Amino acid sequence: MSLKLDTLAYTNKLRRLPPEHKLIFALTTLLISLSTHPPVQILIALWMGVWTVVYAKIPAKIYLKILAVASVFWLSSLPALIINGTSVNQISQIQNDAWQGFTLGSYYIYISRGGLHQVMTIFTRAFASVSCLYFLMLTVPFTEVLQTLRRLKFPTLLIELLLLMYRFIFILWNTATELSIAQKSRFGYRTFRTSIKSLALLIGQLLKRTLQKYSQFSLGLEARGTGYEFKVYSPRRYCPSKRYIVEAIVGCAILIGLEWWLNARIFT
Repeated sequence: MSLKLDTLAYTNKLRRLPPEHKLIFALTTLLISLSTHPPVQILIALWMGVWTVVYAKIPAKIYLKILAVASVFWLSSLPALIINGTSVNQISQIQNDAWQGFTLGSYYIYISRGGLHQVMTIFTRAFASVSCLYFLMLTVPFTEVLQTLRRLKFPTLLIELLLLMYRFIFILWNTATELSIAQKSRFGYRTFRTSIKSLALLIGQLLKRTLQKYSQFSLGLEARGTGYEFKVYSPRRYCPSKRYIVEAIVGCAILIGLEWWLNARIFT
């Protein structure tokens, strides 16, 4: 999947736009989504979906799939947020908060109304934020993000660490894929017991081979006389679009205005 996403970042229809514009746009909408109410956050998620699927021509199937993957983390937090428990003697104190519940021994387990409200608030904020980050990830190659951060005078150490992390994601992915294919060809996942054993072997071999790859990578850099800073080639062949610039500015202004109107309605 990571290789597919990286390919889309190089072939999308917004590829020729300056990465600085897309980075600023994504970060601006992210800040708006983190500081607004759910209605505005839902609009941000839908708007970023239009930019990603309609303008950038990212396949809707892939976009929905990666959104579903992000939703798994939200779903995993549901029980801790909406399920509460209290002593049977204190049921009268939580009548306004309890939506549905049952008695289990000397405890009363119930679904919290406040928890449900908190879940929806977290969902809209997370959905909007993830949509902004996915737009950046699917339309800007990671090397261009690093080049943009370099031009914006970000710390060199941070940029170098990001580059190494990006490089080793592919090393881990390729190594794990090769080991998994080798094990499947030997019926390593035929039963549950053999699956657990094969998984343990895969994790051990993955660590060993990753360290070997890192050693080879370090030796290669030293053999080439690489200094303390990595240089990444990134040609400046971009074409700004006035239409997209105007749409981004007007859209952000409308979102901020809508949030101001919602605040005025809430506090009056």
